[in-house]
Amino acid sequence: MRFLDFDYSEDPQGGGTFDTMASVRSDQVAAVRAEMAQVLDWAHAAFPGLQAPLEEGGEWDFDLQEQQDGTASPWHTLTLAVSGSPQFCAAFRQRFGMF
Repeated sequence: MRFLDFDYSEDPQGGGTFDTMASVRSDQVAAVRAEMAQVLDWAHAAFPGLQAPLEEGGEWDFDLQEQQDGTASPWHTLTLAVSGSPQFCAAFRQRFGMF
């Protein structure tokens, strides 16, 4: 990953959230989106059909936000939060080299 660097937080039950944010110029937005898509594609493939809020029985879920910093600004901020069960978080850390 060139643009994404995840922070991890864990709840008392062992589930966790991986958060990342990238603030980039307009010409880099597509590359950040591609990295985020790579993460979400992996999650869908590794845990197929299991995306739903954890409190509703899902194994994993995500929140993706994007905004331009002002109407004339060339800067864009993209954030991705991926939450999951202990099994999902262990697989995520292994897949994306977070030990």
